[in-house]
Amino acid sequence: MLQVLPAGLGRALSGMRPGINALLFAWVNVPAVIEVSSPAFAGGGAIPALHTADGAGLSPPLAWAGVPAAAGALLLVVEDADSPTPRPLVHAIVTGLPAADGGLAAGDLPGPGRPGLPGLGVGRNSYFGKAWLPPDPPPGHGPHRYAFQIFALHGRPAAGPGAPLSGSPGRGALKKILGPGVLAKGCLIGTYERRG
Repeated sequence: MLQVLPAGLGRALSGMRPGINALLFAWVNVPAVIEVSSPAFAGGGAIPALHTADGAGLSPPLAWAGVPAAAGALLLVVEDADSPTPRPLVHAIVTGLPAADGGLAAGDLPGPGRPGLPGLGVGRNSYFGKAWLPPDPPPGHGPHRYAFQIFALHGRPAAGPGAPLSGSPGRGALKKILGPGVLAKGCLIGTYERRG
């Protein structure tokens, strides 16, 4: 969608970035003991176009290990630390993942024309969709860092109307539970850039 923007506009906005310290990962003060990885890209490496708006837009495969035995549930949040917005752009929120070492295969998150893996709880991305929002940085804006963040929750989040993770939570609902509710965390950073 943003590939049609002029590269000059991307360059003009290049200084507008929330930064790594604005990620939920930085906001939650618990040990980073969960190791998050992907067979598609190395930590700090480039995300293949297949997993972006310039390719098929499939969510990338992910794996995590080191989940504490006391965890009740896992939460996955994907944010762009370099979006030209006041806060990081949310690309995915996945709730209710089993509280154990595991992972997701490529395309497991729902997206355009793809239902995703059955049984996943999916929250709202920054465009209000309940889906994976593929990386789509403005041309000329420079490299964007996409943070694949895993949070191990102390217990199973409350369900039902009014519960923070019921329905399709957004970033604001997550902040209500992430402070006191997180036992451990982990993060994988991948990058993507559209050159002008």
